[in-house]
Amino acid sequence: MRYLQYNTLQRLGLGHFDSWAASFGETQTAIELAPEGTGYRAKTRFAKFFNLPELIALFKESADIQTPDMLKLPVPEADYENIVLKPSEYQQNMVQSLADRAEAVRDRKVDPSRDNMLKITNDGRKLALDQRLINDMLPDEENSKATTCVDKAFEIWEHTKEQKSAQLIFCDLSTPKGDGTFNVYEDIRDKLMAKGVPENEIAFIHDANTETRKAELFAKVRSGQVRFLLGSTAKMGAGTNVQDRLIALHHLDVPWRPSDIEQQEGRILRQGNMNDKVKIFRYVTEGTFDSYSWVRREVA
Repeated sequence: MRYLQYNTLQRLGLGHFDSWAASFGETQTAIELAPEGTGYRAKTRFAKFFNLPELIALFKESADIQTPDMLKLPVPEADYENIVLKPSEYQQNMVQSLADRAEAVRDRKVDPSRDNMLKITNDGRKLALDQRLINDMLPDEENSKATTCVDKAFEIWEHTKEQKSAQLIFCDLSTPKGDGTFNVYEDIRDKLMAKGVPENEIAFIHDANTETRKAELFAKVRSGQVRFLLGSTAKMGAGTNVQDRLIALHHLDVPWRPSDIEQQEGRILRQGNMNDKVKIFRYVTEGTFDSYSWVRREVA
């Protein structure tokens, strides 16, 4: 509104955010999970809108709003499944270490250049995804996210061979670097192949590094030649039109922004999908940064 209706906001005395928020917004204090995954804290946030008729009328002066509900496009029905995984002993110990680091940062006992909440939350996200991202010498846990995802994805692959249905696996962390270090992408590919999935049916969006290669890859997914496509929000979000045969989508980690979830799920919940019903899996490691992340997305 500030960019499109600057003069209008000035005329109404709403040129500054504080005045706009006082007219249309309300803050609330609630108890929420701490970012490091342990304990709870009270947090005050900008949480509700009021005077909505006036706000919408003002916004519509410069916007034409069309929501999916209004358009009534023929998109698949999504069946969501949250898969909660027990943390390993190392993950539990590491979560406590993150909590201690967070407390030290809040109490200003550590130089921000040495440790800060951004570093702590990044470590928390990696820990929740796979403990080997913290220490690649650690073992592969039997119920890790990658292993659990592979089991689910392989089961669907077997049941939809005749239809050649495809699946998307989203993971923003641990993308393939090609330097020999451990990453979740190659771990999933290797485990799928070990179960009997042909290598040519598994692809990484990162390998399609030109528009021509990307178009060729997308065509293979649409035709059912490639049945597993792994990627990040940045590379496999907006503009990825492969919905034709998509039967399932897997969230291995949680993006920073709620809009990224919409972008990811918009790849499968899309007009042109031949499947009437699809599955969307969310993998959550209990008692880690995952819990905080998903709660924040729901609140947002």
